[in-house]
Amino acid sequence: MRLPPISLVLGGASSGKSAFAERMVRQSGLAKVYVATAEARDGEMKTKITKHRGQRAGQGWRTVEAPHETATALTQIEAGEIALLDCVTFWLTNLMIDDGDWDEELEILLDVLVQMRAPVVLVSNDVSGGVVPENALARAFQRAQGVVNQRLAAQADLVVYVTAGLPTVLKGEPQLDDVDEPW
Repeated sequence: MRLPPISLVLGGASSGKSAFAERMVRQSGLAKVYVATAEARDGEMKTKITKHRGQRAGQGWRTVEAPHETATALTQIEAGEIALLDCVTFWLTNLMIDDGDWDEELEILLDVLVQMRAPVVLVSNDVSGGVVPENALARAFQRAQGVVNQRLAAQADLVVYVTAGLPTVLKGEPQLDDVDEPW
């Protein structure tokens, strides 16, 4: 599969979006770089991160831990590689928890994405389908995630929404070659 410069894979929590994005990256035939944004702030996240690392072990992934300097990490991706940034939601969470200027960081990320020498697949949660949260921080996060997703989708060449493991193309068209795995 030949991927365009920027692909965005959206979906709800546990929708299968990460597995789908990983499959896209594997099918590209390029050297795989996993740009990880999650931080182990509690035991559950530590377990989840360990599980994800284990799933990639022995599969030729180079992992770059970049919970904060995500845009900088992407500048290190070389031609002949493909980056999977998983996930934008944790990146935004990290910025908001640390009182970072997510709007400014988003501008930096968008600038880096258009200058990439290698394709990048971004994974992000769609948080717009639920109820309006009861507290101010959660509402601010929901609004910010919506803005981030809209800005990334506008920049992306391919946007795919995954529900129950099933992909729906919202924008663009994948260039399917002879691939071993179905989309």
